[in-house]
Amino acid sequence: MVASVLKMNGKTSFKAKELPARWNRLSVAAHWIRLSVAALLNQLSVPALAIFLSVLIAISPMLQGLPLGAPMRENLIVGHAALPQWNFIAEAKSPSDVTVLKVANWEEYIDEGGWDDEEAIELDSGTITSKDGLVADFEAWYYETYGKQVKVEYSTYGTNEDLYSQLTLGDTFDLVCPSEYMMMKLMKEDLLQPLSARFFDPSVEYNYYTRGVSPYIEDIFSGNEINGKPWGAYMAGYMWGVIGIVYNPEEVSDEEASTWSILTNPAFRKQVTIKDSAREAYFPVLAIMNQERLLSDEFKNSPDYHEKLAELMNDTSPGTMAKAEPILREIRQNVYSFETESGKADMVTGKVVANLQWSGDGAYTLDQAEADDYYLKFAVPEECTNLWFDGWVMLKSGIKGDTEKQQAAEAFINFLSRPDNVVRNMYYVGYTSVISGGEDSQIFDYVDYCYGAEEGDTIRYPLGYFFSGDDTDEDYVITAPADQAQRQLFAQYPPLEVFDRSAVMLYFPDDVNAELNQMWINVRCFNFDQVSGQTWLKVILVLGLIGLVIAALRFRHSIFKRPVKRGFYRSD
Repeated sequence: MVASVLKMNGKTSFKAKELPARWNRLSVAAHWIRLSVAALLNQLSVPALAIFLSVLIAISPMLQGLPLGAPMRENLIVGHAALPQWNFIAEAKSPSDVTVLKVANWEEYIDEGGWDDEEAIELDSGTITSKDGLVADFEAWYYETYGKQVKVEYSTYGTNEDLYSQLTLGDTFDLVCPSEYMMMKLMKEDLLQPLSARFFDPSVEYNYYTRGVSPYIEDIFSGNEINGKPWGAYMAGYMWGVIGIVYNPEEVSDEEASTWSILTNPAFRKQVTIKDSAREAYFPVLAIMNQERLLSDEFKNSPDYHEKLAELMNDTSPGTMAKAEPILREIRQNVYSFETESGKADMVTGKVVANLQWSGDGAYTLDQAEADDYYLKFAVPEECTNLWFDGWVMLKSGIKGDTEKQQAAEAFINFLSRPDNVVRNMYYVGYTSVISGGEDSQIFDYVDYCYGAEEGDTIRYPLGYFFSGDDTDEDYVITAPADQAQRQLFAQYPPLEVFDRSAVMLYFPDDVNAELNQMWINVRCFNFDQVSGQTWLKVILVLGLIGLVIAALRFRHSIFKRPVKRGFYRSD
């Protein structure tokens, strides 16, 4: 009974059953009085409710003649959704029994359900599909698992900066999903609630995150710190990937796409795009500045290569930023546009031939192009790449030491980390989860389902580094079509050698961010100093011509009037 009541509470329309014809006018009036009373009860405090019930008991003999039987109860159960949650039904939960979990995530970054039959994923372990979406399914699962009701208030944001602005302006969330650098900023400002010790206990059956997170990702999260505390103590990973170049192989060679210098290559003037983000643009600029060093054997073979790479790709010293700005201006002059979302469509339609893209959107772009019989590739430049993460963190301002709310927040992370739900998310969103599944093979089976092949020109594609921590593990090798070494499989699960030359962009202090943003404004906005003398001459000539035309029109009567013959005079 409780489950059916709670399920109906999620609906928004009210439609009571038709009242029996035998009810007289008094019955109908009593019916609507009851509904009004039920609505009133939802607004009463506990003391007020106690007083109301005492009065109701006192006058109950007077109400015996009214039809208070099953028909009324039936209509409350069927139609109570138009009323607030606290209906006068013994089995229903009161607001104090419901944990409200406020979650904020990126737009279109979670499975929302509504799959049709053709979208069902048939794996050896069973069929995976989605009807109601992960948020609604979590609410039902939480009640079944913990015997407590949770209501998720789910909202979205467009950028990390949008999220931070909302927090600064006073919006309160319990659980949010920022990128790695914003997570570091929130850690630095002591705004995050650490994950509980119980969350990391692998013996707990429902701790799907700890039991299933990729060993490769776990090493990264435990090996990096802010204020002496590891990332993993505060952040549970969600999606991850690298940045690279989506390109049209008919217009761009593999060699040309394998370097960040494609952004300044005059051969592709106004045919490439880059992200409209200071951070995303600054990384390839640093790679172009340091290209020779990054590609040298001496640098790549140094024993502290990864430390040096991270330092180099996070260099925001005044001298480096001064050298970066001219290169960023050169990129601005060469690219077709700075974009946030249009790059995918521009590649699919052929408007541009190359686009800097996050790996998940890269795979999506290749899928969309392939649906139109248009063949694209994905490359990760040889100099290096940016390793990025999005992950879940709890906010102190929302949790406020509430153990019930923290349990719900951590349960939400765990529910999304359950292997079948990971598959649902990866299919719906298109990005790669940080979850490998542990002893559950569903996620690897899904990757094989998407990219495996038994015939034709094939390659062995090892994924052991991600699924077991051992890249030589034969249990995690996919036999895939040979072209997948440069296509969707490569974008979603780059080989280990790509990650060996990757670096995470760290959190920049506020003063550095201000300088970076000012540089971005200088480059993005029109700058008269950058206009050449030849261009100025053309502008002056055009303005002069326009001035002559205006003057001619203004004084046309004086300039073009006919001379007056002798003996006549002009009447005007």
